[in-house]
Amino acid sequence: MTFSALAIYFKKLEGTPSRNTMTEILAQLFRQASKDEIGKICYLLQGRVVPLYEALEFGVADKFMIRAIAQAYGVEAPRVMKEFKKTGDLGIAAENCYHVSKHYNKQHVLSIYNSLYDLAKESGIGSQEKKITLLAELLQSVDALSARYIALIPLDKLRLGFSDMTMLDSLSWMLSGDKSHREELERAYNVRPDIGYIASAVKEHGISGLSHVKARVGAPILAALCQRIPTADEMIKKMCRRPDQSVGGRASSTEASGGEVAVEPKYDGVRCQIHFKHGEVKTFSRNLENTTAMFPELTEIAKELKANEVILDSEAIGVDPRTQKFIPFQETMTRKRKHNIEATRTSVPLKFYVFDILYKDGKDLLSEPLSARRKILEHTVRPGKILMLSPQIITSSAVELRQYHDEQLKIGLEGAVVKKWDSPYEPGRRNFSWVKFKEEEGKTGKLTDTIDAVIMGYSRGEGKRSGFGIGMFLVGVRKKDTFVTLTKIGTGVSDELWKDFHGQLEKIKAAKQPKEYVGVNKLFTPDVWVSPEIVVEIAGDDLTKSSTHGAGIAVRFPRLVRIRTDKSPGEVTTVKEIQSMFANQKQSHS
Repeated sequence: MTFSALAIYFKKLEGTPSRNTMTEILAQLFRQASKDEIGKICYLLQGRVVPLYEALEFGVADKFMIRAIAQAYGVEAPRVMKEFKKTGDLGIAAENCYHVSKHYNKQHVLSIYNSLYDLAKESGIGSQEKKITLLAELLQSVDALSARYIALIPLDKLRLGFSDMTMLDSLSWMLSGDKSHREELERAYNVRPDIGYIASAVKEHGISGLSHVKARVGAPILAALCQRIPTADEMIKKMCRRPDQSVGGRASSTEASGGEVAVEPKYDGVRCQIHFKHGEVKTFSRNLENTTAMFPELTEIAKELKANEVILDSEAIGVDPRTQKFIPFQETMTRKRKHNIEATRTSVPLKFYVFDILYKDGKDLLSEPLSARRKILEHTVRPGKILMLSPQIITSSAVELRQYHDEQLKIGLEGAVVKKWDSPYEPGRRNFSWVKFKEEEGKTGKLTDTIDAVIMGYSRGEGKRSGFGIGMFLVGVRKKDTFVTLTKIGTGVSDELWKDFHGQLEKIKAAKQPKEYVGVNKLFTPDVWVSPEIVVEIAGDDLTKSSTHGAGIAVRFPRLVRIRTDKSPGEVTTVKEIQSMFANQKQSHS
């Protein structure tokens, strides 16, 4: 396939707001692509040349792209800047400055991909000038429409308005003309979240190609997630029933229903998936970010493991070196940096509380019950200076569960996580195998569980906040592959954080409402739209019905708790979860 043909697909995708139409356009593209091209096309659709979890970035800023466009087409940089200011889109600026070069020829997708890969790999002294030259040569070698998208990909501004989940739908559509294979594809993706790898497997082997998708050290597995159940009694009733008992059964005690749960502390730290192979370590966050550089102490864990290869699920939490007490989440997150890592390691030492094992010495353990995985984990981890086994109790009593939860709150943790003792590890799934237990709803009259939401846009401030450039921001929750509004937030933010917020949001502002945002009432239209990238954790007094917010529910007296740089937009709270929280709130107040 030529890159000019791919650029036409980019334009079609960019021009449609319909999720179903996007799915069909992508399916057409995937049918046309060869087995050697499809995986690389998937990465380019993401604005990348490698999977999301590989730490290879283009490192190209707007000013470098402006110079590359000017160099490619023999125009002055101010001319490019003028075109850029007209639309806020450097891709359109490149297209408007374009003229045919003697170097132009019909480049194939693989050729362009290889050039972009070389661009991303370029590093060291003089690399910036080399990147500008490489970009200029690329822009000279293609047609005007192709130049538009080649300019956007290295800037991470392609933003076609769909997620990996839409691509999974499209792969199913490619195979059978419908979404019937979506569940199988998603299950494989959750074990190996590499859309290029998945696409190549099914292009070559059909749906049977998914049998090749296995857990592998070095490729993260999507984290298992927690569901919400409001009270200890309901947890025991729902999680401990026998398989043949209905959810609505009358068993009121575990003794009657016959099951058990494991109960563990809920740490207020950073989820860390540890991959160890023959002494080498890689780590990944819950949103697939490669965080290996963040945790240099893990290079020393070989003596704390009885395994050649292993994948562990853990929570990294900071410990005050003077008091040995856990430190707040935001302080733990100061370890997330590119510079002065060793200095921060000393001031914010970490403990890694390991609570699960997913793979060991060639064996995938995901389908093993938690009871079996725990035994393997206990024989694998030798608690030392760095790795700790997360403590747990096994119980069938709501009273004991509540007591354990209260003990965790007293020592400064968030509460407890409750897990079915016979459950497999379910990557990427949020169901009732794992449940988080914070403060029981109804105890305080406040909304006792927080909500993760994505920032959709912001309004320019008035009075004092006008100096910050921001005074309130709009947040939304997830509805399938889209986002709908939930509330506006203007409290819980310090002056310093308002300034920092504005700087972060400026980098991702959008020229128009992103396609992922649906059903936004004009009452909530912000002064500035932003792309769905920044996740925040919010609290509030309670939930109320709303005829104006897209979620159908709003938060009363919302306030910011913290920015969740460890979470991706795909992990934010769903409308279904908000509805469940609202129903539980009504029940507890009745």
